[in-house]
Amino acid sequence: MEGEGWCGSFLQRCKPYIAMISLQFGFAGMNIITKVSLNRGMSHYVLVVYRHAFATAAIAPFALVLERKVRPKITFVMFMQMFVLGLLGPVIDQNLYYAGLKFTSPTYSCAISNMLPAMTFVMAVICRMEKMDLRKIRYQAKVVGTIVTVAGAMLMTLYKGQVINFLGSEYMHHPRNYEPENRSESGEKDWVKGSILLIIATLSWASFFILQAVTLRKYPAQLSLTAFVCGLGTLQSIAVTFVMEHKPSVWNIGWDMNLLAAAYAGIISSGITYYVQGIVMQKKGPVFVTAFSPLMMIIVAIMGAFILAEKIYLGGVIGAILIVIGLYSVLWGKYKEHKEKVTEAIVEVMQCCSENVRMETVVEDAETNNDIEMQKGEGSQVLRVPPISVEKV
Repeated sequence: MEGEGWCGSFLQRCKPYIAMISLQFGFAGMNIITKVSLNRGMSHYVLVVYRHAFATAAIAPFALVLERKVRPKITFVMFMQMFVLGLLGPVIDQNLYYAGLKFTSPTYSCAISNMLPAMTFVMAVICRMEKMDLRKIRYQAKVVGTIVTVAGAMLMTLYKGQVINFLGSEYMHHPRNYEPENRSESGEKDWVKGSILLIIATLSWASFFILQAVTLRKYPAQLSLTAFVCGLGTLQSIAVTFVMEHKPSVWNIGWDMNLLAAAYAGIISSGITYYVQGIVMQKKGPVFVTAFSPLMMIIVAIMGAFILAEKIYLGGVIGAILIVIGLYSVLWGKYKEHKEKVTEAIVEVMQCCSENVRMETVVEDAETNNDIEMQKGEGSQVLRVPPISVEKV
């Protein structure tokens, strides 16, 4: 029984880590499939609309059934927070990220996105959601880990080095429309444009995490919040698409890679991801959630070498190693911080219990003293009874 209890406790502690690592595999698949769809000419504005339409259709039924008794009422302030969440995530982040992905490559897009933990950590400190005390080791670990993670991502971008082939990936056959476009002079300009779009998208995504953490404090129904955000994001994306795309043919979608990209991104990368991130965020905070994003880049780099014929360079491998080291440092700092919070909570509970015991002891002593005084009072009253006089006959 003790072994089962220990294993159960260990699995409970591992659940947030397993959930976030699994999400990174889902994000990696989304990047590969989306890149193929965009290379085939699908509009990223339309892709965003279909993506969040699929997400809303997948999440809304579960939200209606499972959270019908715990769903809080939506006030005007709460609705505006959901509206802004739909604008930051589904509209701004997704459209700019897909545009940047179209101009660059999946591996490069993931490398730029690795600035997400650093941006989220800085914004969380500004919003006072994260404490900062550089005199303690755990806070130093989080700061150093964030810097190392960003340095690794920048190294992947600025330094190439020798080409490294993974398990004979250079011998694999790659369809023409799967391959990334050659980088000419115009391609270099598109590469810079794509980098700027990716940085803005990452900043929007970090803002989404911060606002989501704030919203979940007053609206803890994760499924319902996900459904509302995806639904509002779908409506906002439709309005943006009508402004940016004027050809009705862009809305055409068949049983092909475009449909797979929209369904996969909607159900996995939006619906399930928003819900799981919300649950983990309530327990660990927004910095913990974003700290796992560097793993996506490593997964995409390996998958891209086999599927999209992307070349893996020595600088990318070194940068990936730095990213893993930085990620471990951030997670170690978060683990120590969480452990200290648990210890402080236990100490507070013990202090409260000891104070309650002391209060009960004082009350019991007071009651005992009152009983003794009453008994003494009763005894003194008996002694004060005048003696009966007996008359002589």
